[in-house]
Amino acid sequence: MVGTPLVTRRAALLGGLAVLAGCGGDPAPSPARLRIATGPPGAVFREIGAALASVLAARLPRTDVVAADTAASQENLRLLREGDADIAFASLDSVIGADGEPPPWARALGRVYDSHLHLVVLADSPVDDYSDLADLPVSLGAKESGTEFTVRRLLELTGLDAEVVQLDQATSARALADGEIDALFSLTGIPTPAVLDLVRDHHVRFIPLTDQAAALVDSAPGSYVPATIPATTYPGVPPSSTVAVPNLLLCRADLADDVAELVTGVVFTESRTIAADRPEAAHINVRTGIATGPVPLHPGSERWFRAAKK
Repeated sequence: MVGTPLVTRRAALLGGLAVLAGCGGDPAPSPARLRIATGPPGAVFREIGAALASVLAARLPRTDVVAADTAASQENLRLLREGDADIAFASLDSVIGADGEPPPWARALGRVYDSHLHLVVLADSPVDDYSDLADLPVSLGAKESGTEFTVRRLLELTGLDAEVVQLDQATSARALADGEIDALFSLTGIPTPAVLDLVRDHHVRFIPLTDQAAALVDSAPGSYVPATIPATTYPGVPPSSTVAVPNLLLCRADLADDVAELVTGVVFTESRTIAADRPEAAHINVRTGIATGPVPLHPGSERWFRAAKK
């Protein structure tokens, strides 16, 4: 079942802006319900998904728009497959899986932004290198999350045997601060709320993932890109080499074309509104939106992108 609906303090503001943006033009489609699978507490998926739901609710006043918190990518894909979600966020590597092919029912509404893999320890931790995690309790993110998918792939590639703990991002951060785990992985947009809250209250370090990034890139070309978490991302935390993964907004192939077209338009024309409290959403733009890799665009999204180029 889809998780708990999200409510944001920005709903009224976003709704008002969206109503203004929706004035004029053709009547909007009116599905009875639109269910958006987002992510867990402390994650960018969750916050952007809630903001998107607020905008869509104003554009679709006769539609029950629900943003649900989930474990993120892997659960979101399952919810889409089983028909328990209509729209979902997911990282590209999770979408195409081990065989490099997306499921036949999956269509993209667009590429939204990239996530960065964080490996976080407390500043006084004895862990200085990825290999030091051997036999230590380490959070791989929640079950069915994109973090879990990526890090389990990394553990298999590198042969590292850590003590696997599975907690969502906010819970992972609390567990690290309390000394219950020695490190946490988080595949998410930057800055991610859970890590940012941790940094504000504790001295932390990021463990560089240069060699590990190269291993992931070699294992699945197109899914991963070597990247750096900039020094400006988290106050007082130096830059760190890592890997980035594109994120897609997905739907099923059977989503009505006019609904897919409207959602795509809202995402790419209302990105500033959606990004009001979420800096990572500012990277959402039409130029990169069509770069969805092997995941085909939904026909409704194709129609919107074609019109946007005119």
